Amino acid sequence: MDSRDLKIGLALSGGGVRAAAYHAGVLKALAEHNLLENVTHNSTVSGGSLFLGLVYHFSNMQWPTSYAYKKDIYPAIKKLLCSTDIQLNSAFRLLKPHNWKFILSRATILSESIHEMWGVKATLNDIPNSPTWSINGSTAETGKRFRFKGISAGDYKLGYTLAKEYKLANAMAMSAAFPVGIGPLFFDASQHSWEIPKKYQTSNDACPPANFKKIHLYDGGVYDNLGIEPLFNIGTQSYKKHSDINFLIVSDAGAPFCQQPIPSPFSWKRMNKLLDIIQEQTRALRVRSFVAFLRKNYETNQNCDGMYLQIGSNPVTKLAKHMVSPNTQPSYSQWLKAESVQKAAKYRTTLSKFKEKDFELISRHGYETFLWNQRAWGPPK
Repeated sequence: MDSRDLKIGLALSGGGVRAAAYHAGVLKALAEHNLLENVTHNSTVSGGSLFLGLVYHFSNMQWPTSYAYKKDIYPAIKKLLCSTDIQLNSAFRLLKPHNWKFILSRATILSESIHEMWGVKATLNDIPNSPTWSINGSTAETGKRFRFKGISAGDYKLGYTLAKEYKLANAMAMSAAFPVGIGPLFFDASQHSWEIPKKYQTSNDACPPANFKKIHLYDGGVYDNLGIEPLFNIGTQSYKKHSDINFLIVSDAGAPFCQQPIPSPFSWKRMNKLLDIIQEQTRALRVRSFVAFLRKNYETNQNCDGMYLQIGSNPVTKLAKHMVSPNTQPSYSQWLKAESVQKAAKYRTTLSKFKEKDFELISRHGYETFLWNQRAWGPPK
């Protein structure tokens, strides 16, 4: 496929600051190939939403050129994530009596840290129309994917409303509102007019739509930690028409599932373990469908229509599998070693600040994962 015809969708997964660093490396690789100009739709979750919010913040609320990302934005994000700790800052804010009312909804406190410490003061109205940006969360009341898209907010059961003046920091915090560690962001639904599109209106629901005065918005990872749903239909294995893409890059920096003994029934870690199992199975179903779509298209016309970039993938074993000809074997010495890849993948899911060496390791892994996928499959060019 000619790069001039590419309409790239980016699905940036959750995973705290680990995901932010990984995605930063993936976009760096895209920028070095002058492909950021081909991005038409971004879909982000949790750490992916925090990262892309910073991309817009450091580019004056415009989608950056490839040159600007390499020269200015990537270094600025690296410096910020290695010098600020919004997790610690949020904890200190909870010590203030006027914030005690948010003890069970700490996403509000996280939003304050993003707004004040990171300086993200924009509203949804400041986000440019192109490329489209879907910021994904989960509605506790409806069980559906809640998303901010342009100046629109909502889910297909609750309905959609305009939210021009809604703070971008709130949307970023909502997308990262992990149930156990952070808790929900409250959204005052009573202050908005909601409309359910006709194609979603039905009188046969077992649970008919209800009018909620206040809704609880959680991390997008509860519903879809890949952020793939706005762009790809796993049932039909095809790109959604309204997404306006013909090439999807799924950057998956979610923590690998660890096989280990289940924690004590009296430990809060047991609930975390059960959530991990649920999320792992949800992710696996989406990944299998997307990878099957990629393989089918490649076998049919020798043209790849997307990439799945998974953290923890070892370039040596992957390239050896795809490049069997001696003339195409790359020099493996240029890639991160297996132990470094595993160290990057197992970096904790947190919002604490990085040590510079850890940011560089994870970012390099994301950068290399794009490059070896390109070598193995060819596109995009």
